[in-house]
Amino acid sequence: MTAAQDSVPRRDSRRAEILEAFTRAVAERGYDGTNFGDLATELGISKGTIVHHFGTKDALLRELHEGYMRRRLTEVRRVWDRLAGPAERLAAFVHLGVRYQVVDRWATVAFQREVVRFAADPGMETSQALRGEYRELVESVLADGVAAGVFRPGDERLRTLQLFGAVHWMWTWFDPAGPRPVAEVAESFVDSVLAGVLVDRAAARVLAAPDGEVARVVSYALAATLDADADSPAG
Repeated sequence: MTAAQDSVPRRDSRRAEILEAFTRAVAERGYDGTNFGDLATELGISKGTIVHHFGTKDALLRELHEGYMRRRLTEVRRVWDRLAGPAERLAAFVHLGVRYQVVDRWATVAFQREVVRFAADPGMETSQALRGEYRELVESVLADGVAAGVFRPGDERLRTLQLFGAVHWMWTWFDPAGPRPVAEVAESFVDSVLAGVLVDRAAARVLAAPDGEVARVVSYALAATLDADADSPAG
């Protein structure tokens, strides 16, 4: 351990442990089924320690949502640095959405199972803004594709909602340890979504390929997030 790492306050690590336990509990039991008493018992700390770090359960939920969306937006920016075409970028959104069911699994399930219920609650404005930014990025890619003649004309808002509806409910049926590998599911989803909007529908197969350029860039972006989390003081 370096001197700089040794100087990091213990509270940063404890805060991360509390958030991780809360995230897993919400994913498994839902927000209503999660309480400070259970978290304290699991972590071997007092409820007062959790209150000291976060104050309320609502504050924990806000941090979960905001942290989740910031990670997703960072990944999109990494992808966009390497993929310029609207078809490639849209395919990457779908690859990412499916891969989240394995990568960052607990946070993905916790976020997706409660996001609609708490979307308009007071204090969730930052989370709303981040989710709006992500949605607008997808809509802009769809609009760019239509303008470039790559995508067939259509309502980009409806298409975005269709995409989100497909991937955001995967947590209800997809089992990372089940018979269908995530790469196979991602390939099927990308092929279906892209074939539905592309002028040249045959191009969807290349964009969906698990060993293709889009999938490789997505893997890079996800790995970069994992590396950044591991290097963070609270990681």
